[in-house]
Amino acid sequence: MATLVTGGAGFIGFHVARRLMERGEEVIALDNLNDYYSVQLKRDRLARQQADHGSAFTFLEVDFADQASLNPVLEDLEFDRIVHLGAQAGVRYSIENPHAYVQSNLVGHLNMMEVARRRRSSHFVYASSSSVYGGNESLPFRVEDRVDHPLSLYAATKKADELMSETYAHLYRLAQTGLRFFTVYGPWGRPDMAMWLFTRAILAGEPIEVFGEGNMRRDFTYIDDIVTGVVAALDNPPRDDGLEKAGGSKAPHRLYNIGNNVSEELVRMISLLEEACGRRAEKKLMPMQPGDVRDTYADISAIQRDLGFRPSVRIDEGVPRFVRWYRDYHGI
Repeated sequence: MATLVTGGAGFIGFHVARRLMERGEEVIALDNLNDYYSVQLKRDRLARQQADHGSAFTFLEVDFADQASLNPVLEDLEFDRIVHLGAQAGVRYSIENPHAYVQSNLVGHLNMMEVARRRRSSHFVYASSSSVYGGNESLPFRVEDRVDHPLSLYAATKKADELMSETYAHLYRLAQTGLRFFTVYGPWGRPDMAMWLFTRAILAGEPIEVFGEGNMRRDFTYIDDIVTGVVAALDNPPRDDGLEKAGGSKAPHRLYNIGNNVSEELVRMISLLEEACGRRAEKKLMPMQPGDVRDTYADISAIQRDLGFRPSVRIDEGVPRFVRWYRDYHGI
């Protein structure tokens, strides 16, 4: 039976769908193809899926936050597991467009849980974010940490998603896994992310804006490692056994960090981009932006213990891979 992947034209959704199809599964992908970033990039991802996997890939252009449109589209389709990766992303954008986040990340999350509940899905895996840690000053971030002080509306919606999922796991015994992604990068990535923005500017000979005066650290996680973690979680739903799970729930609901377990200085990532691009970057140092955190660092001990997750791609290898793909995609 097929797996339903929301955000199927997005960065992580594209790669998760490919991994599932590469091992012989069928995927139904949902996406509304909004214009938060290049719609052409999303269409190019979809075209690659169709070319490489044919009838194993079904795409539906629908907004999962619009219940009236969503339910009729799904009515006659057969699928069991759901990987809910679709969301309105971006910390800074949430300050300017708050209603988009409430609609997509809250209403949309509820709609997809309702789909899972009605169909008695065997597992509902959903995307959370390292942004939920907010102003937490204890590093590395652990799933046991309190996450009550989000610094952006985006972070608040992701924390709310975790709370809603806990409720559904308790009331309906719906098996769920929430994945707190750290900074994800790699081929077919997002144009609003720093690595893409910096690469574009460096190759064009334009200055890059380095926020936090360059004194920031990120747990950069390569897309292949992220997908390995997502699929491992999907294949191993939490048991409804009354025992405490990662994140503290005694319902069939757990939370995992998925990161590289290495906090890298932003300036090191930039130096690797310079080397891969063959050009020096003109850096324009900027203050911290509202909603941003200075450091991220994932404690991945829970997902290592439960699922054997061990990231293998460091930024020394991952950054050049991204730049090679970027040049190829843009023909430069």
